[in-house]
This record gives sequence, structure tokens and C-alpha cells, in this order.
Amino acid sequence: MSRRDETSTADGEAFASVLMAARANAPWAFERLFATYAPRVKAYVQTNGAVEPDEITNDVFLAAFQALAKFEGDEPGFRSWLFTIARRRVIDEHRKRSRRVVAVATEQPAEMDGAGGDVEAEALENITSQWVVEVLNQLSADQRDVLLLRTVADCTIEQIAGILGKRPGAVKALQRRGLAAAKKILAQQGVPLAQAADV
Repeated sequence: MSRRDETSTADGEAFASVLMAARANAPWAFERLFATYAPRVKAYVQTNGAVEPDEITNDVFLAAFQALAKFEGDEPGFRSWLFTIARRRVIDEHRKRSRRVVAVATEQPAEMDGAGGDVEAEALENITSQWVVEVLNQLSADQRDVLLLRTVADCTIEQIAGILGKRPGAVKALQRRGLAAAKKILAQQGVPLAQAADV
């Protein structure tokens, strides 16, 4: 099943039906839209360095749900619209952070919840996520946005052009340069490209 197939809702209902139900304020439809798209939105927001990715993700969906009556389009258009909102929220957070002094915490968290979950899998996921973020942070902001919108949001070149306010040719060039820069970074770290592709 492709990622685009995964975005169609469960039980064989079409996106249009869920969208219509959400516009009619059906709670199940809001839940379905959130469950379908929130993980990708959060991954995009988190990888872009958001301090509060859950808060921003929730804010994205609150804004989207409040403006749902104004949205016109299909599922790819909805996904593109969500990531446009997410990108703006990330930019807003970066601006706010740059204007205030950040206090550095010197204490460890009071309590760590060790119950449940596979600790080894979680540790590996955290290491992999941190490694990906470190590589992406070495790219230009535009290159990082293009690569994230292509991989995490599953957007087309044209959709990314709309989100970023750039021409499709410029987006293609940013994608090419971003991939080349990422490969160079990985090579400098001694990561075989086959292994990098698996991550």
C-alpha cells in the first residue's frame, strides 16, 4: 500500500465523505483526519526544530478545523494545505524564540516513566531521529523544507512550490542540491549510502 493509499480513511470511506462529515462537525471525522495526518505533521514540525511539536501540531489542526469551510480541494490539496499551515507555525515559533532569552534547565526531569514500550526500539528510534535531524540541520532551510515536504508530507513538486511560494523548477533544484548535500554529509560521516537509504 502506498503512502497515498494510507491517507484514504479506514473502512473504505473516501476522503470527500470524511471531509463533508467534518464540515458538519461530526467528531468522528475530526478524529479520523487528525489520526491520519497528525503523525506526518508532527514529524515535519519536530524535524524543523520545533521546541513544542505536539503543541504546534495541535495548533495546526485547530486552525485547519476552524477554517475547514473555506477549504476546497481533494486529499492531496488538503495535505498541502495542512503543511502550509504547519510551515507557517514553525516559522512563527522560530521568530518568537529568536526574540526571547532562553533559560537553560540545569536539573534532570523529576521522574522518568519506564513503564511500557520496547526500550531498545525507542532508543534506536530516538538515535535515528536525532541523527536525521543533525544531517538535515546542515542543509539550508529551503533544502530541508523541500526534502521534508517530499518525504514526510508526500507532496508533489507542484504542491511544494505552492507551499513555499517558489516555482517548480526552483523546488526541483533545491531537492537536487539538498540530496547531494545530504549524501556528501553522510559520506563525510562514513555512512555507506545503502545504509543511509535504509534509515
